[in-house]
Amino acid sequence: MVRIIPKDEKFQELFVEDARNMLEAAHKLEDMIGVYDRLEERVAEIRALEHRGDEIDREVEIRLDRAFITPFDREDIHDLVNRIDDVVDLIQEVAETFIIYGVESTTDDARRLAGILSAQANQLNEAVGKLETLKGLEPHLKAIHDLENEADGLSRAAVARLFQNDPDPMNVIKWRDIYIDLENAIDAAEDACEVIEKIVAKSA
Repeated sequence: MVRIIPKDEKFQELFVEDARNMLEAAHKLEDMIGVYDRLEERVAEIRALEHRGDEIDREVEIRLDRAFITPFDREDIHDLVNRIDDVVDLIQEVAETFIIYGVESTTDDARRLAGILSAQANQLNEAVGKLETLKGLEPHLKAIHDLENEADGLSRAAVARLFQNDPDPMNVIKWRDIYIDLENAIDAAEDACEVIEKIVAKSA
């Protein structure tokens, strides 16, 4: 029998897997910056998660191409997985920068920013898990924004301290780049949050 109407595709399982993959990457970055050992091994683990995220994104695109009915607008599904992918890409970038720059030890500010990113990823993971019902999302979305605001002030203060207290200009450049990359990852998590907010608004 020839199928005239493409079958409905289940997207929620992929959203959940994508968010969990992002959360694991954020936890691994937090552990790497916190413990600061086995850097090559830890970065390789994060790279593997980034590759897995790409595979999930490709599966979402395949399902979008063949689905007749989607749970949300196609552009919103595309945007959501892309924003989650951005978070994982930036996590990988941060991790690799520590090796590229030959950073010998970490800082309290980097640990705090990585902790904020990990907390955001946890809230985003919880929110994605509730997309199927679109209920109970608001506390998670608010927390993501609050964490971004906290990180914004922290990253500015961290960069200011570099210029005030570190006499080595190369060290200043290295750490400024790392703080900026961490802030970019945190901003990307907020971008994913805003896609979910758009989905909720459209369903109201």
